[in-house]
Amino acid sequence: MNDQARFETVTKYSNGTTRTMTTSQEITKPLYFEDFYVGQKFITKARTVTESDVVNFAGLSWDHNPLHTDEEYASKTAYGRRIAHGLLGTAIHTGLAYQLTEGTLLAFLDLTWQFKLPIFIGDTIHVEQVVSELRDSSKEGRGILTFEKELINQRNEVVQTGTTTILLAKREYRIRV
Repeated sequence: MNDQARFETVTKYSNGTTRTMTTSQEITKPLYFEDFYVGQKFITKARTVTESDVVNFAGLSWDHNPLHTDEEYASKTAYGRRIAHGLLGTAIHTGLAYQLTEGTLLAFLDLTWQFKLPIFIGDTIHVEQVVSELRDSSKEGRGILTFEKELINQRNEVVQTGTTTILLAKREYRIRV
């Protein structure tokens, strides 16, 4: 995985065929509600989960389960070694995905999430997300966007999956004080 986000554009032709084009680029400007369409796919940068991440998350969350914090204990489990907290993976996902809407995200509205496989210290994870729904908000200048997401490790295994719904600014949005 490189250090740039990737965007996939799928073109559907009237004869039923499709063409997928993948572009790698750095996100240099905020994406507004109008920049998205249903079926649009984004692949984030990747990030490696470190020992420090797990230790800091245990301290922050007060979750000191020995699966996360005790190498001896964890070595005797089905995992054979320590695993990262599931919610740590979810938190990392939000940071990776946020890069798309930095500066235009107004609120995180909903999260439905499933934990499929463990994330190990040293795993490198990224997010693949597809726009599944777009609708106008009841307030002017805002839209509601839902993504279907997969958190994927370096072995191309889906470790977590779910949907997130966010409130996003439209280009006409102005902050009201």
